[in-house]
Amino acid sequence: METAVLIVLLVIALALFFDFTNGFHDTANAMATPIATGALKPRTAVMLAAALNLVGAFLSTEVSKTVSHGIIREDQISPEAFLPLIFAGLIGAITWNMLTWLLGLPSSSSHALFGGLIGASMVGAGVLSIDFGVVLGKVVLPALIAPVTAGVIAFAATRVAYALTRRDDNKPDGRDGFRWGQIFTSSLVALAHGTNDAQKTMGVITLALVMAGWQSSAHTEPQVWVIFACAITIALGTYMGGWRIIRTLGKGLTDVKPAQGFSAETSTASTILASSALGFALSTTQVASGSVIGSGLGRRGSKVRWGTVGRITIGWVLTLPASAAVGAFAALLVVWLGMWGVLLDAVIAMAIILFLFWRSRVNEVNAHNAMSEVADSALAVKVKRSAPKGGSRR
Repeated sequence: METAVLIVLLVIALALFFDFTNGFHDTANAMATPIATGALKPRTAVMLAAALNLVGAFLSTEVSKTVSHGIIREDQISPEAFLPLIFAGLIGAITWNMLTWLLGLPSSSSHALFGGLIGASMVGAGVLSIDFGVVLGKVVLPALIAPVTAGVIAFAATRVAYALTRRDDNKPDGRDGFRWGQIFTSSLVALAHGTNDAQKTMGVITLALVMAGWQSSAHTEPQVWVIFACAITIALGTYMGGWRIIRTLGKGLTDVKPAQGFSAETSTASTILASSALGFALSTTQVASGSVIGSGLGRRGSKVRWGTVGRITIGWVLTLPASAAVGAFAALLVVWLGMWGVLLDAVIAMAIILFLFWRSRVNEVNAHNAMSEVADSALAVKVKRSAPKGGSRR
């Protein structure tokens, strides 16, 4: 009994740390473009995002139900066997999150979590423990459709924004009014992020509580203390600011102008809020990236470097299998060594986290230098210096 309690506590602690990494990993989704256009100062932006992530976490629990009762067939696995597997899966998710943060790559925290859990469950409980129908319908297909949809919406919105304000083409500050609009739209993205991403950690903790017998399997709603803990943790992570990824999304994908930022954020927020209502565990990072690229294409004079876009897409594709591989390795240690495997996993996870954090300090990116240069990993859209015929496009 004491061992089970220890494992549950370890799972909760690691899940909350994943929630924290999710927060600073995904701050860029809402605040990269308003920081890039000067609509918000960097510290003000992350503080606003943190507050709205906190609020958003209380608005919906549909995604939490997908995680806690959907992807894994927990009724086919004994609690004693499954709790260590959840722990192993979280190690896979956190490892990928920390690595991609270090590289400044806008990867999916959501897919890292699902990949880690799937890899650990397949090793510890077999392939049949995974409901691949749910994985396909609520994880894989949304991952393919949502970025494209968001990109198309952002493209159309940018075109409309520039068409409606064409009379301001020759005015230096003709479209600066969009900066004020960005404060609202970026806030909406942060709120939407809270309704989607915080729910995933709630689902993991709820799943652990159900498997431990601390919550009835008939009740899929996360407990109140779980909601509060996850909401506060993701808000704290958001306030830390994932400056490396903010640099990538804010300056790497396109030379963002206020009208583009407004359009991209509107597209991102609407897509995420719709998916949260339907219970789709969407990648907010992929949606935000698709929106920024779509807005870049919507502005005349833009040129897309498809080779680099392809490399970013490969990073997205690798997220599930890479995190699954780490989760599977961690689960293998549990299968071989039992409780000693759990403790060894904990030591390895701590070592990985500390090493990646130390490595990030070597070439630190912070609020002061995040927008000073373009991230080499994400030079996806280049805007020509020469203005198109008919006036400048701001």
